[in-house]
Amino acid sequence: MLGVFLLLPLVASVPPPSRPTPRYCRRCCDHLDPPLIPTANQTPEIRTIINMTILKGEKGDRGDRGTPGKAGVDGPPGFPGVSGPKGSKGDTGTPGDPCKTQQSSFSVGRRKALHSADYYQALIFDTVFVNLDEHFNMFKGKFYCFVPGVYFFNVNIHTWNFKETYLHLMLNDRQQVILYAQPSERSIMQSQSVMLALELNDEVWVRLYKRERDNAIYSDDVDVYITFNGHLVAPKV
Repeated sequence: MLGVFLLLPLVASVPPPSRPTPRYCRRCCDHLDPPLIPTANQTPEIRTIINMTILKGEKGDRGDRGTPGKAGVDGPPGFPGVSGPKGSKGDTGTPGDPCKTQQSSFSVGRRKALHSADYYQALIFDTVFVNLDEHFNMFKGKFYCFVPGVYFFNVNIHTWNFKETYLHLMLNDRQQVILYAQPSERSIMQSQSVMLALELNDEVWVRLYKRERDNAIYSDDVDVYITFNGHLVAPKV
């Protein structure tokens, strides 16, 4: 009996070639785990993004006022404002103390004759009769107003024979009245008076004025021929 041999193809079970494991480059600062590679059956992650602007509600009520903060640093001063209108006149005050009535007066003289040597020359006095509160300055020959108001002034001189006499009663730098006598063979007494309204620190004095001829006033060492007087008539209100 012949044996029957069945020749069957030899089928070897060979596993399919495997794909090489992918290698990834990474830096030293990257994570150690390789990035995940989505598989075919993996469901992609879905993230919901909500637009918050469409969910903004209505404006709420105003909150309570907070406590005041500390005061800041003072700023620089501002510019002066516009002057306001003049106020109305006030009521009349009560009468002052009669013991404190304002006074000012003087009376001075000169014992020496004088020839003017300059174009203008102040008349200086050497004798004091009255000088309340030293308002008359003997060194300058000037009365200084410390009490504003109306004053009365008087000048008396004696002319010199054959010489001209020309004087001005001065208020500050302005001549007010003149005392004049022409040259004559006889000497005479001359006088001039005036009332002036003075303000604080005004000056009243006598000035000699020299022209072409000599200007002179007479006196001697015994009698007083030259006097200058003044007193307050009414203080300024």
